[in-house]
Amino acid sequence: MDSKPSLLYLTDLYFEANGRDYFDEDFYITSMLRKNFYVLICHPQDSQNFESLVDLVVFRNTGPVLHYQSTFNKFVSRVNANETACYNSMTGKADIKGKEYLIELTKLNFPVIPTIESLSDLERLPNQDTYTVKLKNGADSIGMKNVDRDSLSDLDVKGYIVQPFIDFQYEVSFYYIDGTFQYAMYAADKHKRWELQQYKPTAEDLIFAQMFIDWNDLEHGIQRVDACRTATGELLLVELEDLNPYLSLLLLDEETKSRFIENFSEALLNAIAITNLKHKRN
Repeated sequence: MDSKPSLLYLTDLYFEANGRDYFDEDFYITSMLRKNFYVLICHPQDSQNFESLVDLVVFRNTGPVLHYQSTFNKFVSRVNANETACYNSMTGKADIKGKEYLIELTKLNFPVIPTIESLSDLERLPNQDTYTVKLKNGADSIGMKNVDRDSLSDLDVKGYIVQPFIDFQYEVSFYYIDGTFQYAMYAADKHKRWELQQYKPTAEDLIFAQMFIDWNDLEHGIQRVDACRTATGELLLVELEDLNPYLSLLLLDEETKSRFIENFSEALLNAIAITNLKHKRN
């Protein structure tokens, strides 16, 4: 047998998401990774049975973890106790922990959609007709709703965040591997969120996205910076996905797609090397 390292690739191939085919993306990625790795595919809820058999666990298109929160919490504990090598690192400060970070970034005056968690702080948001309410631990728009200002005062927002409704021009996403920019995609029609096209970012766009990557300071992993372009032309952060960002890889041109897979493979090999070094020191 040759010396190819082994991966446990976690995904939910049957998870249904609007505009996204998880299985297509993961079949493509794993077929490419097989050139450099042995690949075992597994649902995240079955992960513990196989983690000791591989060099690295790859956490990918696993769906919202709130559907298996207890299992996920135990997985994070194993990873952070150095029992399991994982890509992404489970040390992120953004979506992996829910939407709480948007409140922190608002207080730090980062360019994010202003976010609060208590109606007593409503004066910190623009005074307007419509607000968006989201679950702190939500994903894929689960629990999200738009409400008018009068109705907002009647809501129990415990466990939620509140933001002003933004009438944006379009949404744009910036994709990173280990802190290095890879490509960008945008929805030219804001009413068709997942009909994406490749986007050529400006220098200012990349400065915007990089500040959130730097803030998160993730040891290694894939991250997606989701932003909206406001009516006045500025970018505001919508979310920083640092757990299992969908990549829309199959919409990329062949050159960009191939380069991403090459960089991803290199990042996985590097993560394995770092893990092995840590274990030797211990």
